Amino acid sequence: MNFVSIIMGSKSDYEVMKNCSDTFEKFNVKYEMIISSAHRSPTRTKNYIKEAESKGAVVFIAAAGMAAHLAGALAATTTKPVLGVPMKGGAMDGMDALLSTVQMPSGMPVGTVALGRAGAINAAYLAMQILAISDKELATKLIEDRIIKEKAVETDSLTIEVRI
Repeated sequence: MNFVSIIMGSKSDYEVMKNCSDTFEKFNVKYEMIISSAHRSPTRTKNYIKEAESKGAVVFIAAAGMAAHLAGALAATTTKPVLGVPMKGGAMDGMDALLSTVQMPSGMPVGTVALGRAGAINAAYLAMQILAISDKELATKLIEDRIIKEKAVETDSLTIEVRI
């Protein structure tokens, strides 16, 4: 059974990452969500990755703030795609997390998305695009979602449009 694994570095990341799981639920994509820290519970993190892979995890999403080494720790442990969601907070309001997530050594890639809510949602969409490579039904749902978004922009525009 293919699924996406969402791993948060702490419980404080949950409110933002719920946007990620809500997106998966909207598309009926299977996922797991746990809390495990690269620093405070490295053995748990490593063991979970192996367990998730054995159950069919296809993509891992890691959300962490400040030092934000979780995505890198996942990338060092699995050859599956890892998507990093840097979280806002700390003295640098998320800039430290963004740089920690995006600056990976060559050969250990982490696909890094935006900070916070937009990043959580985009991580879900990017994971679904990866799944959709081999899931035509999901690919169709993603195309339909884009059409709905396009129509919404046109509808919004009509409410304020002024043309000559």
